[in-house]
Amino acid sequence: MRYTVYLRPEPEGGYTVIVPSLPGCITWGEDIQEARSMARDAIETYLASLKKHGEPIPSDDEGLLATVDVQLAHG
Repeated sequence: MRYTVYLRPEPEGGYTVIVPSLPGCITWGEDIQEARSMARDAIETYLASLKKHGEPIPSDDEGLLATVDVQLAHG
């Protein structure tokens, strides 16, 4: 299975990893390589828990990745 992950650089260093298709599946790594490894571990653990509890395994197949531009009000 393949899941999209979002690696967000943190001001204090490292990367927070968010898995949009798996609510609450968030981890962290000191660098991109560790962040990806931690993401793999977090996803596998998350999916194992879903399977154990008889819950459906979400797919990332139909998700769309997009950006939205916003403007801040002046004042």
